[in-house]
Amino acid sequence: MRTSRWWAAAAVVLALSACTSGASDDSSTVGAAGVAEQPAAQKAEDTPAKAPDLSVDQRAIIYTGSITVRVDDVNAAAARTTGIVAGAKGFIGGDQRTSNGADGSSDATLTLRVPAAGFGGVIDQLAGLGTEEKRAISTEDVTDESVDLDARIKTQQARVDSGRTLLAQAKDLEDLVMLEREVATRESDLASLQAKQRRLADLTALSTITLVLLDPSAEEDEPAQGGFLGGLRGGWHGFTTSLGVAATVLGYLLPWLAILAVPVAVIIVRRRKARTA
Repeated sequence: MRTSRWWAAAAVVLALSACTSGASDDSSTVGAAGVAEQPAAQKAEDTPAKAPDLSVDQRAIIYTGSITVRVDDVNAAAARTTGIVAGAKGFIGGDQRTSNGADGSSDATLTLRVPAAGFGGVIDQLAGLGTEEKRAISTEDVTDESVDLDARIKTQQARVDSGRTLLAQAKDLEDLVMLEREVATRESDLASLQAKQRRLADLTALSTITLVLLDPSAEEDEPAQGGFLGGLRGGWHGFTTSLGVAATVLGYLLPWLAILAVPVAVIIVRRRKARTA
């Protein structure tokens, strides 16, 4: 009796392993409960995923862009941006604003999520907010990745269904525990693939645009320059900064030096008179 149960449990393990490894055997494998596991997942996995030949408008493409615009009023331009995004059926994903009280300058960085179909139109409308200073647009074709995910999800769903079938027909406690563990693992893998699919669908459906708004007095940060010219510029900047600091210190000490110079001069004069007397 123990031997037959052992062979039955081994048959279940072989059945599950065959589906997991993608073996090409088309025959059904009999589990401990005497139920044949269908090779649907096996056949689905053996079929390689091939990306279809799609036209440009049917491909999965991620659009990402950034644009810097100098405007007269940062807050007013940000309000107009909200209207532009709402008109394109998108939303504001982030809004960061800073104001420098010393010189009165201000700037804002907004992260916009808009439908991919309206990406180009929104970029052009944002450029009309003021004077466009910088624009960068990039695309990433993820059609192959999307097709591959669809195929893997279909295969994994078939594995989950076959595991649930065996689990529903299991009569032995030891086989039941083993099958529950295997089904839970398959369901976890399926959920992970579905999460990746949702993330990819979100990135392709909604494009991301980073908008930087600068007022006329705000200065945009310049990228660091390397090499000889970068070192020369850094050295000159350090030299002029040091001169400024030295002049500030001298200006601070000069009144004190003038006050101390009077008694020092009196002492020197008195000593000279004492020597000549």
